[in-house]
Amino acid sequence: MTCEIFLEMLEREAPAVEFEAPLLEARTAGASAAELAELDSAKCAALRVRALLERRARREAELAALFDTAGDLAGLRDVDAVLQAIVHRARRLLHADVAYLTLPDAQRGDTFMRVTDGSGSQAFRSTRLAMGDGLGGLVAQTGMPYSTADYFADQRFRHTTEIDSAVREEGLVAILGVPMKLGDQVIGVLFASHRDFRPYAPEEIALLVSLAAHATIAVDSARLLTETRTALAELSAASAAMHAHYNTVERAAQAHDRMTDLVVRGGGVADVATVAADILGGALLVLDADGRRLTEIGAPDAGAHEQLGDEQAVGEIAATAAQLGRTVVAKELWAAPGGAGSRPLCTLVLHHPGELPPADQRILERAALVTALLLLFQRSIAEAEGRVRGELLDDLLDGRVIDDKALHSRATLLGIDLTQPQMLVVAEHGGHHRAAAWTTHYVMARHGLAVTRGRHTVVLLPGSDASATAHCVAKELRAALGISATVAGSGPVDLPNRVPAAYREARQCIQLMNALGKHGSSASAADLGFIGLLINSGDNVLAFLNTTLGPIIDYDLRRGAPLIDTLETYFATSCSLSNSAKLLHIHVNTVTQRLDRITALLGEGWQHPDRALEIQLALRLHRLRESAAFP
Repeated sequence: MTCEIFLEMLEREAPAVEFEAPLLEARTAGASAAELAELDSAKCAALRVRALLERRARREAELAALFDTAGDLAGLRDVDAVLQAIVHRARRLLHADVAYLTLPDAQRGDTFMRVTDGSGSQAFRSTRLAMGDGLGGLVAQTGMPYSTADYFADQRFRHTTEIDSAVREEGLVAILGVPMKLGDQVIGVLFASHRDFRPYAPEEIALLVSLAAHATIAVDSARLLTETRTALAELSAASAAMHAHYNTVERAAQAHDRMTDLVVRGGGVADVATVAADILGGALLVLDADGRRLTEIGAPDAGAHEQLGDEQAVGEIAATAAQLGRTVVAKELWAAPGGAGSRPLCTLVLHHPGELPPADQRILERAALVTALLLLFQRSIAEAEGRVRGELLDDLLDGRVIDDKALHSRATLLGIDLTQPQMLVVAEHGGHHRAAAWTTHYVMARHGLAVTRGRHTVVLLPGSDASATAHCVAKELRAALGISATVAGSGPVDLPNRVPAAYREARQCIQLMNALGKHGSSASAADLGFIGLLINSGDNVLAFLNTTLGPIIDYDLRRGAPLIDTLETYFATSCSLSNSAKLLHIHVNTVTQRLDRITALLGEGWQHPDRALEIQLALRLHRLRESAAFP
């Protein structure tokens, strides 16, 4: 009944605050603590589902808007209609009160409102900005996105009476502006604004930058078409130049159409790079945000192979392009960043001898933008699937999945075959910032599950050997992230009931490895010898310790005596009285007196080989227990 209440709320898309009502009603009705806890757990789960649905809906809306915009551009007929659609989508996706687009007026030397959406003030719609004035002037001047949570309190840009009056009449408070860049030139500014105080998240800025790029294409395409028609009408004598220009425009349009078609048909990064390399000619290298090579397209000659293979040269030009936010050239390498900010999502590096025409530079930049969008889409999908996988493993670890049918149903949706033996692996890596993202990709490729819990990453993978699986995870972590993790494996795991026990076993195995000084190694309980056999046998350990060393431990606790230390040193020096005295910094007679006390506590015969072996094992376990390796 509890689940049905929250499912009904999810079905009718109830607001988040309404999810508190069943809990309040139950508390008022005098429900038990267990019932309240169950309601609270169900509420939290429902809110997580609601948040996930909202995020997915928002992402679907963003993707749909970008694809719709790409479709508008592919069939561009009326640039005003395309720009109006882009501004409207910007307002809707960012939940803005007003969205607008300004373009420069070459004759008057200022900028004007080309398109507005949501504006109710005639003064605001007719506002003109001098170059450098207001937030829009700052964006146009620097070519960088700017946002302000409180326009009138922000002194980073030049305020004017006319602009401030129009903004105040429209009731705007928070404003975000991004440049429409054509190469190095800013040809306009796209804005989203709100009538209340709010900061803008990086993903909102990135989305507006993407829409601004589409608006740039529309304006640039309109400009090129106008120039072509004017040249055909007025400059018949320059037909050769016009023909070359037409070919340039056609080539750019072909590149845009081919890449857009690839995106619509679900093409990948390698497909976009293949199209760009085919159009531009030469070898093309795609780097991710961390500078790793994603793909290399083309059949480079010896010179191209040498330059693209130079890790330092490629890294330097990619870093420069990312820092400047535009295409840069060094020798015969051209680099274009994809994405906004100082850390683009990707960088395309083209080997092209000689000068690369501006139109071809724009093709390279558009290819970088499309590649960045694809990587962003892939990252979003991976993050969503990673969250679902993490939730399933979380439920298994906490023992919340007890129904085999429900487990197999959830696993099948994720492409996981539970008929195969499953190994549980825990990696202690100190909370590396990229560990969660890497683990998600790692388990998705191997049809497993993963979740991060504090300093530990937990994965469930198909396999037949816990030690081999743990070793493989440790090796891949070291190769991918350059970190040395302590990794423990357990399994095969009987799903779903034995997952919590396997998790405890793997964590205790890590504690044992740390206590034994084996940081950065990988193992399973079977690899730890007799100590590993005692994992999850805490009662047996205590019984063995009490039987073997109990009298001495009690004596040390009551008297503050060092008999345990003396016994350890005595065995460590092969039962040498003189060497034990040296290590303990006491007289030999004192050692003899302590050993007599030990004989009195343990009885005669404690130095017999069989008994001595048991005592040494007990001493080792006692130290491990003190280090919290055993409960």
